[in-house]
Amino acid sequence: MTDQTSGGTLPFGHALRAKRIEKKFSLRKFAELVGVSPTYLSQVEQCNVMPPTADRVKRMAELLGENTDEWISLAGRVSDDISQIISEQPTEVPDLLRAVRGLTPSQLRRLREDAERMKDERE
Repeated sequence: MTDQTSGGTLPFGHALRAKRIEKKFSLRKFAELVGVSPTYLSQVEQCNVMPPTADRVKRMAELLGENTDEWISLAGRVSDDISQIISEQPTEVPDLLRAVRGLTPSQLRRLREDAERMKDERE
């Protein structure tokens, strides 16, 4: 989520609060749906504590109708499935990520499509 005033990215807590209010969730109700205390959620929104785990951030994003991967990244977390993929190929996956760094979104889409075709050919 971008900050319209500065053009930068809002900190996770501020983005969370803005979206929660926009979607008309009370602090208490949202905390209950996510499985955290209202006090903790308030502290997250004020950027006084670290964002919650990737699983909780994913739940928040789902409740708010947001892209889960974007919100997990905004929170500075890595989802469990990505960690698992990296641990399965601890040299090759980081090397691949370094190699694709700097590609445009269009180039990354084409690369992903090629990878999906290669997986289909393997099966």
